[in-house]
Amino acid sequence: MNLSAIIKLAASMAIFGSIGLFTKNAGIPAIELVFVRCICATLFLGGLWFATGGHKNEVWNRKEVIRTLLCGIFLVLNWVFLFKAFEEMSISVAISIYNMAPIFVLILGVLFLKERITAGNIAAILVCFVGSLFIIGVEHLNSVEAFMNSGFVWAVLSALCYAMTMLLSKTLKGLSPYATTFLQTIVGIVMLWPMCDFSVFHGLSAKNIFFILGTGIIHTGFVYYLFFDSIRKLPTILVSVLTFVDPVVAILLDTVLLGFRPDLLQTVGIMMVFGGIFYTVLKPKRYARVRKKEKLAQ
Repeated sequence: MNLSAIIKLAASMAIFGSIGLFTKNAGIPAIELVFVRCICATLFLGGLWFATGGHKNEVWNRKEVIRTLLCGIFLVLNWVFLFKAFEEMSISVAISIYNMAPIFVLILGVLFLKERITAGNIAAILVCFVGSLFIIGVEHLNSVEAFMNSGFVWAVLSALCYAMTMLLSKTLKGLSPYATTFLQTIVGIVMLWPMCDFSVFHGLSAKNIFFILGTGIIHTGFVYYLFFDSIRKLPTILVSVLTFVDPVVAILLDTVLLGFRPDLLQTVGIMMVFGGIFYTVLKPKRYARVRKKEKLAQ
């Protein structure tokens, strides 16, 4: 087991868990914040890619580049929707719903890739759905307007776009992670430039600037470097478990620093969502290992 890779991946997930805190303190809207994030990531990871000479070894395939750019659209929308969810609801609530992405991957796989689904998977989906309703709070279920203004829609859209990113990423084999991210963040700059209101950058405090640059340099550049440098050296099952460090840190920071206090129903909802996700992520892998052992025994 590569201890250095484990530490790097755990650190990247722990740092990323603080992105909600940074977003809350940035002082600018979601679109402009993601725009800055894309610029910082392009410069940081692109610079690292060129400095290490990785760009010289890339094998460019037209179809793969197109899929990478399409994947970049969903990645950028995922960031925008997540940050908008942070604007409307607490970090803990938004991150709990956002982390239902594996559930959406499962559903999309069944719908478009004709993958098999088990009774356990269906039960996990239902548990996550009911849990998500508990999380947003009963008071937001009294009317359609309250529900729409709760931020739930933004959080679900962010999870759905992240799921699409995950599915499309599976088709990317030739390009390195650095080339992939470089292209995707370039897409983000081109996409968001026309929609940005640059007046929001006027009159920002030093605190605002620190948190804005932090989302780009720390949470995208540095975190993605740690992530890419570690993920290929670890088994998938360990990567799946360590990704849970992200939401745990996010909820802890929200509780300790921002004073979030979930009521009983929200607590139950959070436990239901993460229980369903944990089952969805780990159960198929355990099943696959058992099947592999059975085949070897034969």
